[in-house]
Amino acid sequence: MKAMTPLEELRHSASHVLAAAVLRLYPEAKLDIGPPTENGFYYDFDLEHKFTQEDLEKIEATMREVIKENQRFERIETSREEAEKLIRERGQEAYKLGRLEDIPEGDTVSFYRNGEFVDLCAGTHVNYTKKIKAFKLLSVAGAYHRGDEKNKQLQRIYGTAFPTKQELEDYLERLEEARKRDHRKLGRELKLFHIDEAVGQGLILWTPAGAILRQELQTFIASELRKQGYEQVFTPHIGKLGLYRTSGHFPYYKESQFSPIVDHEALESLAHEGCSCAELSNRLDEGKIDGYLLKPMNCPMHIKIFDSQPRSYRDLPVRLAEFGTVYRWEQSGELNGMTRVRGFTQDDAHLFCTEDQLGAEIQGCLELVKTVFTTLGMKDYRVRVGLRDPDSSKYTGEPALWDRAEAALREAVKTLGVDYAEEPGEAAFYGPKIDFVVKDVIGREWQLGTVQVDYNLPRRFGLSYVGADNKDHVPVIIHRAPFGSMERFTGVLIEHFAGNFPVWLAPEQVRLLPITDDQLPFAEELERTLKAAGIRCAIDRHSDKFGAKVRRAELDKIPHMFVLGKKEVETGKITLRSRVNKAAEGQHSVDEAVALLTEQIRNRTLPDGFSG
Repeated sequence: MKAMTPLEELRHSASHVLAAAVLRLYPEAKLDIGPPTENGFYYDFDLEHKFTQEDLEKIEATMREVIKENQRFERIETSREEAEKLIRERGQEAYKLGRLEDIPEGDTVSFYRNGEFVDLCAGTHVNYTKKIKAFKLLSVAGAYHRGDEKNKQLQRIYGTAFPTKQELEDYLERLEEARKRDHRKLGRELKLFHIDEAVGQGLILWTPAGAILRQELQTFIASELRKQGYEQVFTPHIGKLGLYRTSGHFPYYKESQFSPIVDHEALESLAHEGCSCAELSNRLDEGKIDGYLLKPMNCPMHIKIFDSQPRSYRDLPVRLAEFGTVYRWEQSGELNGMTRVRGFTQDDAHLFCTEDQLGAEIQGCLELVKTVFTTLGMKDYRVRVGLRDPDSSKYTGEPALWDRAEAALREAVKTLGVDYAEEPGEAAFYGPKIDFVVKDVIGREWQLGTVQVDYNLPRRFGLSYVGADNKDHVPVIIHRAPFGSMERFTGVLIEHFAGNFPVWLAPEQVRLLPITDDQLPFAEELERTLKAAGIRCAIDRHSDKFGAKVRRAELDKIPHMFVLGKKEVETGKITLRSRVNKAAEGQHSVDEAVALLTEQIRNRTLPDGFSG
């Protein structure tokens, strides 16, 4: 077991103090687990009483009592029989016996005691409860036992702990800022997207405003792809199951895919045979029955496009790009707005090249990702090189091919000039990859762009091209997606910019604010001029006071406001109020204003003071 860091020990100890406090207040509570996490800790409870925010305050007060008692954390090692007896004596057999069974035979079984509280635990902990000087309970949420929605839903109390009060305060400030930036909240307020239970969990409905944002991002990346010689393709949302058997996506990852679709005639025939659901599943896994699958990945179809005609080394590299929608089955408890969904569109591409071209093509992919991040103000990022775990059996292909693919990625990433780390076990099942992990303006990390080298799928599909020696050779495939997915990337962007998008991305770029109805004809004429120039604008036709119009535009996070009063009508000019470019504020002719906005849109200018 990997040793805990001092911070993890602190948080792990805080989770035990939390459980001890809950049992003091609710002795009937059943305990499951309470590990440290990246940002704090949690503990899962089975309790008929539903925890409220007021309960968290009471639990916090009781935790302080436990900490004040300066209880010692004491490790107790037992036999399995003694452990089971201890668990039953404390009335915690509901979940703890299952956790005891998880401990491999031959491994040490241990408990930790602090005061009257005893918990099955491998450790480690701080020495005394008084070491926990700064903590806070944050929230309560439902969590299925062992993450399986077929099991009972428990109550998970989240908290955090730090060595000092100042670190805790800083974290809570960042947390509050994160709440303000929450893409689910801003997406609703700015009418960017909608999730409807009648449509299905994890399935995004892009509203008109959100569709503009998405289309601008797609236009941006498509223009960069054309510069690099990519060709656009389109593929269906569904494909034959045999296609994904060949690629290895089925059954390798069938648990994260929607169930296969079997045609009506085959189902009727199987029903007459008395075929059970379990037998149907087995036959599908074994390939005895064919069917269709909602597309979990775009690559098999791009491979078929490549393989649809003879290829020569003179044709390579072939770069196929698609904004392709794919579907993955995520547990309902793991879904999260736009950042964790069941249907999403990847800015996907697959490059088919020779081994000699591999280094230059990887370099081009990495430069593309850098261009995306620079344009969007994402300057703080690190690179993760995902390698295979030599002890795992999940990977396909020959070790020698993996060695070459991993070497190619290592060489390419060195040219980026940024920090990178190699992470064994993080490769895709068909090849190693480079992931870009971006830190946003409040310090949170998001895994976004990815580049993967693949020697395996070309062989699984029998791909070939004719080389200069007039013999058949196998191409190498590079999988790459700078955004990752449009949904996740948009969710991250909403939070990154806190909804204050650059002018080129803003669904509405200018709000026209006539002070009275007398200025409406001028506003309408100006609206026509702006729209003719390709600038997205709208008139605030409300009859309320001017201050209310300004406030409404600010709440809607409109980058620019054109103030239109009696003086502006007389002079034919506008007065600019800006949320993104204070230096441009003041009076402008219409032509000057149009030129200013056009330049900001063309240059994809970032908002004032944005230091992403």
